Amino acid sequence: MQTNPDVSYPETAIKGRRHTMQDAPPKPAAPATPPPVVIRPLAKKAKARRRHWGIVLTFIVLVLAPTLVTAWYLYDRAQDQFASTVAFTVRSEDVSSATDLLGGLGSSLGGSGGGDADILYEFIRSQSMVGSVDQQLDLRSIYSNTVDIDPIFGFDPDGTIEDLTAYWQRMVRIAYDANSGLMELRVLAFDPDEARLVAETIFAEGTQMINALSAIAREDATRYARDDLDLAIARLKEAREALTAFRIANEIVDPTADIQGQMGLLNTLQAQQAEALIEYDLLLSSTREGDQRLEQAERRVEVIEVRIRDERRKFGVGSSNDGTTSYATTIAGFERLTIEREIAEQTYAATLIAFDSARAEANRQSRYLAAYIQPTRAERAEFPNKPLLIALVALFGFLTWAILTLVYYALRDRR
Repeated sequence: MQTNPDVSYPETAIKGRRHTMQDAPPKPAAPATPPPVVIRPLAKKAKARRRHWGIVLTFIVLVLAPTLVTAWYLYDRAQDQFASTVAFTVRSEDVSSATDLLGGLGSSLGGSGGGDADILYEFIRSQSMVGSVDQQLDLRSIYSNTVDIDPIFGFDPDGTIEDLTAYWQRMVRIAYDANSGLMELRVLAFDPDEARLVAETIFAEGTQMINALSAIAREDATRYARDDLDLAIARLKEAREALTAFRIANEIVDPTADIQGQMGLLNTLQAQQAEALIEYDLLLSSTREGDQRLEQAERRVEVIEVRIRDERRKFGVGSSNDGTTSYATTIAGFERLTIEREIAEQTYAATLIAFDSARAEANRQSRYLAAYIQPTRAERAEFPNKPLLIALVALFGFLTWAILTLVYYALRDRR
């Protein structure tokens, strides 16, 4: 508060005024003035812009037009397709055989039914199967008779074997369970009888292929056993021929019996030698020197001794004086050839058992194709699935349109 310096106030008055000003309550603050309310003008009515018409046009082009064209083609041009179903599995015959009593000489074959099913699955989808069925049934004529009306689902008769294989994989649908080995085929064709005929041909070709695999497996399983058997037969034949040639060369059938005869002859000569010596001693004591009987007795003893030496020489080593082979050499050769023959006979018996066992095991493990659903004949067409195809075309068209629209607005908002 400002005071005028020219005016003097009493001191008491000044003090009273100060006291009054200090004791007075503060004045309330003035209320704040609210800000003025701004009323915006009403928004203008929305108008269709060029981008909106572009989005509508793209929706028509990408969604409506493909859907309508697809529906028209499916219901007006597409030909009905009939399905024939055949289901089968690869079975392996496994029964006990008499060769199991031989001590388990046979061994199991390599491979399994599951592996054969995998091979069969690839074979059905292969160009070899397509070529074989085409050669038997003329697939080009079966699938190209509607190409003028239905060029999308029909086959161009001028197509190559690669084109036919690709088309085959569309018309032959395979459901295969690797764990159980079950395989189901759905064969499509424009005629139910033709669809069943194609399914029957596929089953026949698959059976032939599995039989060929089984034959190869059996041949592989028995080939080595057969080779061993042939070698054992050749060795046995050679051993027997060598023993026969030895007998012919030595003019002897059984050396043991011949030796026994020679031993009997030697014993007889020794007995005659003893008698001749006794007779010579008796004559020597009862006759005079120069007696003719004494000379004959002495001559008889000498002849017997020479014969005994010759017979004994036959049992020694080397050759006797007459050029014949000694019995020791003959017996050694005969025993060697006899042992070789016995070994060859034992080897032949063992390899024959092994071969019979391998062959029986191979026959036990033979595999074949067993159909649990025979090829069926359809009474109504189930393909193409028109509602599903129309829905898929509409769905993919809508997704494409939606993605392109979102991309457009995302780029527009970044500007």
